[in-house]
Amino acid sequence: MNCIFCNIVSKKVPAKLVYEDSKILAFHDVNPVVSVHILIIPKKHIESAMHLKKEDEQLIGYIFLKIKDIAKNFGCDNGYRIVNNCGKDGGQTVNHLHFHLLGGNSLSWPPG
Repeated sequence: MNCIFCNIVSKKVPAKLVYEDSKILAFHDVNPVVSVHILIIPKKHIESAMHLKKEDEQLIGYIFLKIKDIAKNFGCDNGYRIVNNCGKDGGQTVNHLHFHLLGGNSLSWPPG
């Protein structure tokens, strides 16, 4: 498997880490779109949210609780956005489940 995020998990590819434990990894996006742009990934390879299984239920809840902590550590006290792109038509460019934590700025909707 030639997955860039799996290679980051295995330390074959460097990343600017902000959090790591036995289940997840969080690191700065190499092409940030706002002042706080962090990717949060499970260490387990899951292609996308469309590929989640019942066994992944606790992992997804765990990820969202950790995102809250990471956002707080980066001063996103007034709010932030969590983005997950699913599949090619959803804009997913890396086929490993990941969440974008966006904050540090006042974000508008729709994005643009």
